[in-house]
Amino acid sequence: MKKALKLLSLLSLISLITIFNGCKDDDPEPENIPELITKVVLRFTPVGGTPVVVSATDPDGEGSQNLQIDGPINLSKGTTYTLTIELINGLYNEGEDGYDVTEEVREEGDEHQLFFGWSNEVFSSPTGTGNISRTGIVNYQDEDDNGRPIGLTTSWTTAASSTTGNSFTVLLKHQPNIKSSSTTSIDGETDLDITFFPLNIN
Repeated sequence: MKKALKLLSLLSLISLITIFNGCKDDDPEPENIPELITKVVLRFTPVGGTPVVVSATDPDGEGSQNLQIDGPINLSKGTTYTLTIELINGLYNEGEDGYDVTEEVREEGDEHQLFFGWSNEVFSSPTGTGNISRTGIVNYQDEDDNGRPIGLTTSWTTAASSTTGNSFTVLLKHQPNIKSSSTTSIDGETDLDITFFPLNIN
């Protein structure tokens, strides 16, 4: 009788361990959740000049409305600008964790990259129409710990002639565990995809 009880207790213990381990194996792994961005600020700063600032704001946070642009991008012809990008999650208060998405993207640079697209012949450097199409180049001025571009700071030289009614697209991709020298704008999750219009060169 004692042997039977011991055997039953042993079997119960094994069953409990199996169930516990099974539950552990079924636990979902942490997900890489895309950043929520409710405001984007582009700041084009010429050497020794006044920055050209344009922003886009999401009027309803997590609601159905898209980011709304507050005005055109008006740049001077034949001028070199440093573009810095600020990303904000307005569902938090300034100073709270989660508000400054820019810093989060910078700190997790090995998981993020900004891609750009624009109308042809708007810039003399970089030339082309951007790297959203996978073939163009961008003058990145920042990089992650692996020496790969992030895109929060970039350099642009406008064309020598005037042109109006152009577009400028900013695409932020979240690429955890896949970002490499060969990943492109089609890889990973999209955190931000916005087109500023118009972009005018005068």
